[in-house]
Amino acid sequence: MPFAINETMGQYSELFMLLAAGTYTVAFIAFAWDLAKSSKALRAVDLKAAVAAQESKVPVAAGVRSAASAGSVALADRTESHLAGPVGRAERPSSSASQQAGSVSADGRTADGDMRYAAERRVPARVAVALTVLGAAIHAAGVITRALGSGRVPWGNMYEFLTTGAFVVTAVFLLVLIRRDLRFLGTFVVGLVIIMLVAASVAFWTPVGHLVPALQSYWLIIHVSIAVLSSALFTLTFAMSALQLVQTHRQKTVHAGGADKLGFMRLVPSALSLENLSYRINAIAFIGWTFTLMFGAIWAEKAWGRFWGWDTKEVWTFVIWVVYAGYLHARATRGWTGTRAAWLSIVGYLCVVFNFTIVNQFFNGLHSYSGL
Repeated sequence: MPFAINETMGQYSELFMLLAAGTYTVAFIAFAWDLAKSSKALRAVDLKAAVAAQESKVPVAAGVRSAASAGSVALADRTESHLAGPVGRAERPSSSASQQAGSVSADGRTADGDMRYAAERRVPARVAVALTVLGAAIHAAGVITRALGSGRVPWGNMYEFLTTGAFVVTAVFLLVLIRRDLRFLGTFVVGLVIIMLVAASVAFWTPVGHLVPALQSYWLIIHVSIAVLSSALFTLTFAMSALQLVQTHRQKTVHAGGADKLGFMRLVPSALSLENLSYRINAIAFIGWTFTLMFGAIWAEKAWGRFWGWDTKEVWTFVIWVVYAGYLHARATRGWTGTRAAWLSIVGYLCVVFNFTIVNQFFNGLHSYSGL
């Protein structure tokens, strides 16, 4: 009878995961719609400003800057270089320039470099956030029913790590949204969450079951939960670093007088703002990953009688730590800012992905039985 109940809870969990994936998909479409709609509105504002500037015999660039200073459109990145100094390095904008260097909403209001909310009403973005909240609630139900069905914390294998990790990514994103206007990240974050859920269901599905004795420890709760949270934060910074590279390229192109072919990127803050926030979040995630490494070593001593054995999983966990330590050190003390810092952050996340996919699936070791 208990087995039947566990199996039923597992089925409910899978149903909730499917519903959550569907809701996230609609939210993804809404976020993409917001980018497309706002980009189209911005092009209309640009055209109107250009026509007005021509009629008044004012240079187009000056007209656009005038419109931006009046709060109708932010185009400071067209007229001021954020890439002065070393290659890829951005100068910190002043408080007044900050408001103009950020993103622009459909009605022309801007989100400043600190990513604070403006007073605009972007309906598609608000709908997308509401759908993401709904998807997260359904997702949480899936995680909880999985825990009830297995009678333990729901991160004992690769399937559970991915589904729980995807939920934590969404939860962290929504929590940060309370203080920062990161709706421009919605398409990318929700897209990654959908990929994680699909990968979990297609490639890593595991029925509800008990853990092997070595994993039946309170260290599972401590070690893996911190790893999940750190990985979620690394996911956010990966998305920011990728956008930073695109925004840097766009700013260089526009500053050189080229055509702005990435209009939707004007809804994204400047490369400098993305880099600064990514650096702060990476610093927090790095602390979490340090504890992941430490607690993993303590758990290894409890389970296998040694703190370190050069197991493949242990080695790659340490590699990730080294990459992010190098990123933080290089940016803080060696002046590795701009694109170089972004690439280091991306390499670190690729190491995280490699650790939880390739290493788990194709390398034999003491962690093989857990799928983690």
